[in-house]
Amino acid sequence: MNKEGKIIILVSPSGGGKSTMTRRLLRDIETLKFSVSATTRKPREEEVHGREYYFLGQDEFREKISRGEFLEWEEFYNGTLYGTLRSAVENDLKKGYFVLLDIDVLGALNVKKLYGDQVFAVFLAPPSLEILKERLELRGTETYETLNTRLERASAEMSYADRFDAVVVNDDLETAYNELLELVQNYH
Repeated sequence: MNKEGKIIILVSPSGGGKSTMTRRLLRDIETLKFSVSATTRKPREEEVHGREYYFLGQDEFREKISRGEFLEWEEFYNGTLYGTLRSAVENDLKKGYFVLLDIDVLGALNVKKLYGDQVFAVFLAPPSLEILKERLELRGTETYETLNTRLERASAEMSYADRFDAVVVNDDLETAYNELLELVQNYH
């Protein structure tokens, strides 16, 4: 193996357990480094610039898009932009890290196309859309409209699952995590 690191991508619909799995993987695998995304949304109270996200203004974000500074980026229905900075990922790869990306389905497929065998992409799937709906409702953060938007998006995202290197169904958290951990360690 060369000295360059590799990219591990974890994708799931909103409410699919990706944040929990990401935290646990980072805790359990020392050489795994989280790729901090950029966004135009406002930081939440506990969030720190450069730790959870790089918080950018709309103009700055769009300027970076025009200069090709993102591996992938996306504009959400509410106008919020999210993206992965190419320079951050490249620097971590050169240092030999295994870089964990938390991005959407199309971004993941694009990064996989760019980096080929240097990428291992896992789709974390809910057991069903109905269970996903229950999980999102339990959060208590969704309006009727945003819940339906997220469910429509989840249905579309799930149609791409077979294009990933592995699919882990998050029915039971511990079982799903152990399966994911084994997959990542085997790739690692």
